Parts: sequence; C-alpha cells; structure tokens
Amino acid sequence: MTSATPHDLVVTQATLTDWPVIAGWAAAEGWNPGLSDGPAFFAQDPEGFFLGRIDGEPVSAISVVNYGAYYAFLGCYLVRPDLRGHGHGLTTWKTALAHAGDRTVGLDGVVAQQDNYRQSGFELAYRTIRFTGTAPQSETPAGVRPANLADLAAITAYDSACYPADRPRFLAEWLTGPGHRVFVRHDGARLTGYGVLRPGRDTLRIGPLFADTADDARVLFAALTADAAGREIAIDVPEPNTAGVALAEQAGLRASFETARMYTGPVRPYAQDRVFGVTTLELG
Repeated sequence: MTSATPHDLVVTQATLTDWPVIAGWAAAEGWNPGLSDGPAFFAQDPEGFFLGRIDGEPVSAISVVNYGAYYAFLGCYLVRPDLRGHGHGLTTWKTALAHAGDRTVGLDGVVAQQDNYRQSGFELAYRTIRFTGTAPQSETPAGVRPANLADLAAITAYDSACYPADRPRFLAEWLTGPGHRVFVRHDGARLTGYGVLRPGRDTLRIGPLFADTADDARVLFAALTADAAGREIAIDVPEPNTAGVALAEQAGLRASFETARMYTGPVRPYAQDRVFGVTTLELG
C-alpha cells in the first residue's frame, strides 16, 4: 500500500454509509466532529462527498458541497496518515473540485495548508478562532426559548441573511438532529438570533450562533450552556467579530485552534456582524 501512486487511486462519490470513516479520520485530527453531523451534511448535497480508494480501501476524503447555483464549500480534506506524501490528496482534490463547476468555493483552511490553498486560487477573507473551555454556570434568560417546528421558516429566513447561500435542506436536519439543542431570541415581533448546541466527539459544539447584537448573542449563549455547566464546550468565532471574541473570552474560553476562511471569488453579501459562531468548519 505505501508504494501506491496516484494512478492507483480511484476517487468516487461517498455515501452516508461512508461517513463514519470520514468522521473517524476527522476525529483523529482533533477536529471534534459532531456525533450526528452526517445526515445534515448529506442532506444539503448528497453528491458532494468523495472518497479515494486503493484496492477498495479508503485512503483519502474530501467534500465539495454545493449551495445553489453560485456557492460551494470545501471541507473534510483528509488523507490517511500512513499514505500522505504520495499525491493522493491532490488527486482527490482535483476530482472533487470539479463538482463545484463555476461556483465560488469557500473553505476553512488549517494553518499548514493555507499556502497550498492560495496556489489553488483561494484568497484569505478572515481568520476563525476556535475557543474551548468549561461551560460557565448560567440560567436560561428571559426572551430566549427552545425552538420548535413552527420556528423553522423564521430561522431559515434569518439564517439566509447570515450566510452566503440559502440552505433549507441542511437546516431541516441540523435543527432536529439527535442531541441538538436550538434556542431562538425574539424582540416581541421578530427573530433577533438563534443558536445550536450539539454533542461532539470530545466536547459540546456551539454553531451556529447568529444574532443581531452582542446582547442577543450573550443571552443565546447563556441559554445554550445553561444545562452544560462544568462540561467542555467549543465555538468557532470569526476574528473580525470582536464582540464574538469578547463573548468567548468573558465566558472563560481560550483560543485553541485557528483556521482561515478563504474564497475563490466573490460571495453573496451577508450580515457578517451577526456571525458570533460559525455553523461548522466542514460546511461553513
């Protein structure tokens, strides 16, 4: 196996039954995937996941998930550690990227790969910082409540204002996944934010945390962590959102990991100041 070349690699679309392999590799890299991410990921674009195999055995993975006609997101770029350095990753990359067609492609790149991404036409938009630590003691504040099915349309519309593309199929699964807790914030007339907490391999994960203001984000954060006091949590905060960074730091969380949001071209304008926590680094 170790002498195999890219010519021996066969890259095909992955299915949801292949997800445990991809998630296992991601967990080994310390990415802490959510326990039930797979169904939501594949709901958005079931043809957007790829595995490279040699003699039928998985050795590489990547996702290029399409959101509508103009935007795609690349993630889950992995090669089995014992087979790195043989060109399998690049072959898998080139095969999968064709799935995006002419769409602008985004990704959250780890520091070690950012120069390689620039060579492939990706340009830096901003840094994202992962904050981790022990959830503080809190109570669910007034004006925040658990979401229900009647909130789906309002959440979907709010989400579209905070993301470069519409993603109703993804949200329908993300908001109802096993163990996912969803809270919404209202001002009495309209939604002013929502957030999701989900179980991960190592820690609880917050994402997204979208809110009109820092105060909206603060009370949503408190609601999401109210039943998690003493447990480890993680949230990925875009560095330009200084209020989001301050929220994480004030909660006693520490910066533990960073990525770079990069794009191959322009994206639809969205309310970046409302993004206090990224949904997931794998799909944006």
